[in-house]
Amino acid sequence: MAENTTQQIAELNRKVDTILEYVNQQRLKSQAMEDLIADASIIGKDIYDSTVKSLDDHEVVIEPDQIRELGIRLVHNIGNFSSMLDTLGSVLDLMRDAGPIANEVIIDATRKLHEFEQKGYFEFIREFGVIVDNIVTHYRVEDVRLLADNVVTIIDTLKNLTQPEVLRSVDNAVKVFSSMETGDIPQYSVFRVMREMNKPEMKKALGFFITFMKNLSRDNNQTYQS
Repeated sequence: MAENTTQQIAELNRKVDTILEYVNQQRLKSQAMEDLIADASIIGKDIYDSTVKSLDDHEVVIEPDQIRELGIRLVHNIGNFSSMLDTLGSVLDLMRDAGPIANEVIIDATRKLHEFEQKGYFEFIREFGVIVDNIVTHYRVEDVRLLADNVVTIIDTLKNLTQPEVLRSVDNAVKVFSSMETGDIPQYSVFRVMREMNKPEMKKALGFFITFMKNLSRDNNQTYQS
């Protein structure tokens, strides 16, 4: 009987100790909360005093009705704020997902720019800028305007010049001129010219020249008539 009583007393003491420990913890939490509230009150008061002083220094007057209206508008736009936060979250997710892709694009662009630099693209562009500068320096705006008006004709002329037959003829003429000894050209008398004119190659050259002039004259007449 005495042993049971002792056990009951020990169990009761253990429970009392547990209760006292719980009460002490609650007291400590309550004390910590009170300290936090006190500190927050001091900080809030300092912020309030600083804000009031700053507003007073800048001569800003806030009416209670304005604060109330602002609060009402904030409450009315809670849904909009929520949508804005959702949109911001979606944008952040998109940026997070697109980050690796953007890095790859930047790396590829950097490599391509390096390749262009190695091939001399940028140097070519710089030299082309010198060409443009020379054009601007040596020509007037009217000259450029005339060029723009006749650019189609110029391109057509260049297109015709790049025909294989024309290029071969020009190439042959350049080769013949380069092979001639311009400093030791023989003199031809009238009789020698007449003898040369009877040669087949000269007759063919004259035929080509006369045909060329006739066709050129005909095209000029058609152009003037149109």
